[in-house]
Amino acid sequence: MACVGVALAQPKPAAAPPEPVQQRQQLQQAERSRAANLAAQRAEAEKQRAARAEQKRLADERVKAAARLQQADEAVASASARLEELGDQRRQAEARLTRRAEAMAPLLPIIQRLSFFPSETLLAIPRPPEEALRGVLVLRGISKQLEAEAVLLRQEQEEVARLSREIEEAAPALKSAQARQREEADALDRQIVASRDVERAAGDAASLAARRAASDASRAENLRSVIAQIEAARREAEARAREEAERAEKAKHEEEAEAARRTRDALAAQAGPGLEAHAAATSAHIGTPVVGQVVRGFGENTEIGPSLGISVQAAPAARVISPCAGRVAYAGQFRTYGQLLIVDCGGGFHFVLAGMERLDVEAGHPVQPGEPVGVMPSYDPRAAGQRPALYVELRRQGQPVNPTQYLRARG
Repeated sequence: MACVGVALAQPKPAAAPPEPVQQRQQLQQAERSRAANLAAQRAEAEKQRAARAEQKRLADERVKAAARLQQADEAVASASARLEELGDQRRQAEARLTRRAEAMAPLLPIIQRLSFFPSETLLAIPRPPEEALRGVLVLRGISKQLEAEAVLLRQEQEEVARLSREIEEAAPALKSAQARQREEADALDRQIVASRDVERAAGDAASLAARRAASDASRAENLRSVIAQIEAARREAEARAREEAERAEKAKHEEEAEAARRTRDALAAQAGPGLEAHAAATSAHIGTPVVGQVVRGFGENTEIGPSLGISVQAAPAARVISPCAGRVAYAGQFRTYGQLLIVDCGGGFHFVLAGMERLDVEAGHPVQPGEPVGVMPSYDPRAAGQRPALYVELRRQGQPVNPTQYLRARG
């Protein structure tokens, strides 16, 4: 009986909850998890929207700052052009002076002897009267020629001196313009540095895909291949996102499907409105990417054939701006182009910019028309030598077209 009592005293094991209750708890837990995931996705989406809005605001501020800087660039360009012109004129005058002095050098001993010993020079070699008279006439002619040459020599010397004075007088204007240029450039650079964290936070799937595509395209053989590879990589990424969205939808994984759809839509969207749409909307041409003078036009002959773009001789340290709204498709070194920038303007248009000393954007970065993207090299306009030039090429569906039909002349 004791054993029976002990057995009866032991607690009975808890009964398992009914199966419907357990299923209900699992469903509730799944719903809470799904709601949390959706809330996190919405929060992340809202965060990205806010970052993109801030990115757009900062870009607009940079456009305004770049416009102010380009006014300073124009002042530098004007002062530089004046100094270059004066410098070329002085070098030409110096060359003429050198040639004239060299031509007169062999006659200097005769001039000196005639000035000190005119009679002795004529009588140094006894001659008949007729020949002596002829000698006097010849020497008189030489003397007049020498006097004329001396006058021209003095004029050339005075011209060199005058041009030197004008160069000295024009130098302060360049110095003042460059000081203002540096001030505006420093203010713009501070804005660029301050906005980089916002740019990274606002990065979307299209930006990430563009950076990966640009990295792969850096090994392409030529410019056309770069653009073709970037476009092919974007289409492949879009197709993968579409497949992932369909697969997630079939599996009833709504969170994954929504994320894949956002990626698909971002990759499918045009990088920009295209150049024709811009012209139709504004009834105006977009600005040239840099302050300067066009020194080579589209189709002009070069050492390797007709030019596929234009070359703009830029002001010293001039800021380069995006000629269209779109997304940076490539930014970095590329073969003989040096620092190369490709902006996808949408509609199959790509602007190619090369010759910069520094790039201020990276692949995947969305740009507004007039937004600063790089800086040209600096140089001393008083010194002789090749001036830095920005190479501007426009491609439509991969084929080069004349960019001047879309660009407004500047400078």
